[in-house]
Amino acid sequence: MTLLSKAQIFAADDRKTEDVEVPEWGGTVRLRGLNGTERDAYEASMQKQVGGKQVQDLRNFRARLVALAAINEDGTPLFETNEVAALAKRSSAALSRLFDATCRLSGITDEDVKDLEGNSEPGQAGPSTSA
Repeated sequence: MTLLSKAQIFAADDRKTEDVEVPEWGGTVRLRGLNGTERDAYEASMQKQVGGKQVQDLRNFRARLVALAAINEDGTPLFETNEVAALAKRSSAALSRLFDATCRLSGITDEDVKDLEGNSEPGQAGPSTSA
């Protein structure tokens, strides 16, 4: 196996895209896998401070992820941050299909989603080792 140089890593086109049929909306939505910064921001957005305490904020979590990943043909974001609430009011079947595809493209596993939702087994610590 060849070791990669820093230049090769930074030059790699490593963000996959996928066009997902959304029959509920009568067409196709193009999704792009999240980069590390986007994924970290998304995961951080699942927490908020309430009375000096960290609590989960799962409101519109599917729509938030889809809004980060949906792109136009030219690669620009399809949705603005302020449109997440409106997107969340669309078909849950469509959002779930797009959410699942975004998770796959972004390397977000079922275990990662359970961790974000707070549904992991008690005593689990550290990062997920599933692929």
